[in-house]
Amino acid sequence: MNRLANKVAIVTGGARGMGAETCRLFVQEGARVVIADVLERDGQALARKLGEAACYHRLDVSDEANWQQLAEQTIERFGRIDVLVNNAAVLVFGAITDLSTGEFERALSINLLGTFLGIRAVAPLMQAQRAGSIVNISSVDGMRGVNAFPAYVASKWGVRGLTKAAALELGHHGVRVNSVHPGGMNTQMANPRGLTADELNKDYRQVPLQRIGEPVEISRAILFLASDEASYCNGSELTVDGGMVAGAYYPGLPGAPF
Repeated sequence: MNRLANKVAIVTGGARGMGAETCRLFVQEGARVVIADVLERDGQALARKLGEAACYHRLDVSDEANWQQLAEQTIERFGRIDVLVNNAAVLVFGAITDLSTGEFERALSINLLGTFLGIRAVAPLMQAQRAGSIVNISSVDGMRGVNAFPAYVASKWGVRGLTKAAALELGHHGVRVNSVHPGGMNTQMANPRGLTADELNKDYRQVPLQRIGEPVEISRAILFLASDEASYCNGSELTVDGGMVAGAYYPGLPGAPF
């Protein structure tokens, strides 16, 4: 408890899924949290559940003016910004030959440009404090190629690279920038039909832990990087993927589960 005592955090895409779990955990650990999302009903409902330590702010992460307003109002309300979690993202499906320019640009606009704008909005404030932690949510697909998701893959590789560049530029000002790389997660994005975990796990036989991940498992990793426990982590990549990027099984050979 109190691993984030007296800290103020902004969590984008905070109204549901991994973002919402992160907001809940942050409040439990003593932080005051701004739930930043375009989903007003979900965001406001979560803020009410979390009480005085949380508030909702409507944010389109691809809008530069929205970011400036969010930063200003957070400072006005809480006096500082200690943590930024760039979590908001969209999953765009389609082969390279089928994907429209608009669809590709949408993925980059939200997933990558949104992360850049977030860093740029809070960096001067954190630099002035000589302290801060920025956690960018990339993906295992920011470490490998995946067919049918070229826009998503490109955006998440971009987030990975942006994290490295920001870590270099901000580290000597006392601001740490790291990335988290989730594998398959049981969220609305990855499970829009609301299947049970047992049903989903049938498609995860190639993952060493043999199951899909749960949002709270990502939030714990984000909490670590946001907290002072990760004081010497900068430019790090933390995979939370059940071993997905470790490799693939050769069925029937020793060590494989099938």
